[in-house]
Amino acid sequence: MSLPDDTATAAPLQVRRGDASPEELAAVVAVVSEALVREEQTAVADDPAVSAWRASGRGIHRGIRRDVPWGRWAG
Repeated sequence: MSLPDDTATAAPLQVRRGDASPEELAAVVAVVSEALVREEQTAVADDPAVSAWRASGRGIHRGIRRDVPWGRWAG
């Protein structure tokens, strides 16, 4: 049984040849839905590519350490 919200995102299903029974259509929808769920669970996103410009500039700036005395004013 489908909910009203499911119809907004449902993909159209069109039988081009033959005369599929409601049970056959339900079986096709169940198999394809299960395959999509499994694919989504096993999908791995690629790491975003980092440009050479950004990669070379990553280690340049470090925050100023206020706990370490330096210079003439270390007292």
